[in-house]
Amino acid sequence: MLSCGRGTGESCVQELIMAVTGDETAATGDMPGYQIRTPTTNLPQGVVMAASPGTLHSPQQLAEEATRKRELRLMKNREAAKECRRRKKEYIKCLESRVAVLEVQNKKLIEELETLKDICSSKTD
Repeated sequence: MLSCGRGTGESCVQELIMAVTGDETAATGDMPGYQIRTPTTNLPQGVVMAASPGTLHSPQQLAEEATRKRELRLMKNREAAKECRRRKKEYIKCLESRVAVLEVQNKKLIEELETLKDICSSKTD
């Protein structure tokens, strides 16, 4: 692991370039096409602009993130359950209407059967 100790930011960058490239001339600026610059920012040292998934968080931040994720998951689950109940009610209404139609059809067929039985029995008499 590369450690810079108490050196300046520029020397840390130079050591890092040497470690990555293995070339001392790249770190010292002897190569004409490359320049070593320290990052410029208006933020105080140690301030992070945005939290990325790989950064370390305090236990409070982790707990808040877990709570937020849980609430989001519960909200999505509520919506999914609501939609599932709506679809189930629609399906049950469809089945009930189908049952009603089939009952009417069955009643008609039973009446037709009785009529045909009466006709058949009267012919045999």
